[in-house]
Amino acid sequence: MLYKNLSVNEKGHLAIGGMDGVELAAEYGTPLYVLDEEVIRQNCRTYVEAMHDAFGPDAAPLFASKALCFKGIYPIVESEGMCVDVVSPGEIYTALAAGFPAGKMFFHGTNKTDSDIEYGVMSGVGHFVVDNLNELAILDNVCEKQGVKQKVLLRLTCGLDPHTLEAINTGKVDSQFGVPIDTGQADNFVKEAMSCGNISIEGFHSHVGSQIFESDSFNRQVEILAEYAAKCRDEYGLTVNVLNIGGGFGVRYTEEDPKLNIPERINEIKGHLEVACEKYNLEMPTVYMEPGRSIVADAGVTLYTTGGIKEVKGYRNYVTVDGGMTDNPRYALYKSEYTVLNASRASENADFECTIAGRCCESGDRVAEDIKIAKPERGDIVAVLTTGAYNYSMASNYNRIPRPAMVMIKDGSSRLVIKRESFEDLLRNEL
Repeated sequence: MLYKNLSVNEKGHLAIGGMDGVELAAEYGTPLYVLDEEVIRQNCRTYVEAMHDAFGPDAAPLFASKALCFKGIYPIVESEGMCVDVVSPGEIYTALAAGFPAGKMFFHGTNKTDSDIEYGVMSGVGHFVVDNLNELAILDNVCEKQGVKQKVLLRLTCGLDPHTLEAINTGKVDSQFGVPIDTGQADNFVKEAMSCGNISIEGFHSHVGSQIFESDSFNRQVEILAEYAAKCRDEYGLTVNVLNIGGGFGVRYTEEDPKLNIPERINEIKGHLEVACEKYNLEMPTVYMEPGRSIVADAGVTLYTTGGIKEVKGYRNYVTVDGGMTDNPRYALYKSEYTVLNASRASENADFECTIAGRCCESGDRVAEDIKIAKPERGDIVAVLTTGAYNYSMASNYNRIPRPAMVMIKDGSSRLVIKRESFEDLLRNEL
């Protein structure tokens, strides 16, 4: 099995955290998001412990809310010692509703509106990650009106290409995120921020991309940031106390994806940062990272019910399911690979080659193409693994399909954490 919390039980069914996936589907209906709480907690601990070991007790991972935002996630990550990053007032509102402390939030966003900024300041978020000069000016003005001295990190781009998928590559000079160092524009950004009377510059933020398995990009990133921090100290008198190096590491969607030792990778980053700080005579800064996918992705499994099996002679076989791009648009967006199992026949040979197609009236509605699973019958439960990140968060009501329910499992029991949308929910905001 792809992950150690998955197994085949005595009924030949897929078990998730020891719980029968077919029985979960029968109890809660499908499509169904299933999250294993213990996996989430263990992933949190891996990052917290590794960052404390490498960078000291003030270092912290920030859970990237965009990966999976709902009320139930915030008490878990808070209890495991994490802060969070948020990218919209909706994410702030959700976290606050769950009781998460505003002071432990980092507010991102490349186009924060005036009302977004006002809401963030009013809510008391701990840090703004300021993306551009326009935001900087508005934030300073809002803080003046509200009598607030706001801590900020300035978002910079380091000109790095981690050779990841273009859609999740954020570190190049040509990016909509942040202000580039290479063009000299970051210099003006820093000087303008230093002139703002209601802003306290704590440090820099940079993000090189997502789904990265090696530490090379992070290593080069901290070297560039340390060099630039030294320049800001020497030329502008700015002391940089914080470096937020952005996203976490990649996760395994298939057996072909490499296994990753996260503490080892974080320790490699530490080594490069220590060398850079010594070279430029800098104090070691407080370091943050922003794992989202690598906290929740492998904790998630999506369960579907098979509708039909269509064999197009000379071409391919299709297995249709009762979900698809409405609950997981990642395959339609960028052909993201997944591991798919017939949860009802998990002990049988996976020798039926097929394409898993969704229920939408859309030719691009696929979950996976040209994979092998145990041949299903109508009513069998199909499981798609590693769906805890960017599935519920990106779900839609395309074709007027209600979004699925979500259950959390722990210690042999399950609980509903998000209700299945009803038809009435689809009309709730219509007049």
